[in-house]
Amino acid sequence: MVKEIERVGIPIVHIANLVPVAKSTGANKIVPSFSIPYPFGDPARSEEEQWKMRYHIVGVALDALTIDVEEQTVFKVNI
Repeated sequence: MVKEIERVGIPIVHIANLVPVAKSTGANKIVPSFSIPYPFGDPARSEEEQWKMRYHIVGVALDALTIDVEEQTVFKVNI
């Protein structure tokens, strides 16, 4: 689906908890998320820490939208 959306000219970033699967589907811009049951948070952390995690992951994804890539790129997320 990601490749089809990009094919019509809409930039897209795949936020994925399973980066190898995202790569195998052909996504060009991949932002890793935290885990399968909690892609944007960690219930073991405080609400404030989780908010910071979410803010950071979405920020990396928004930055990735502005970058032109020639090949599959996994962007760095500091969790």
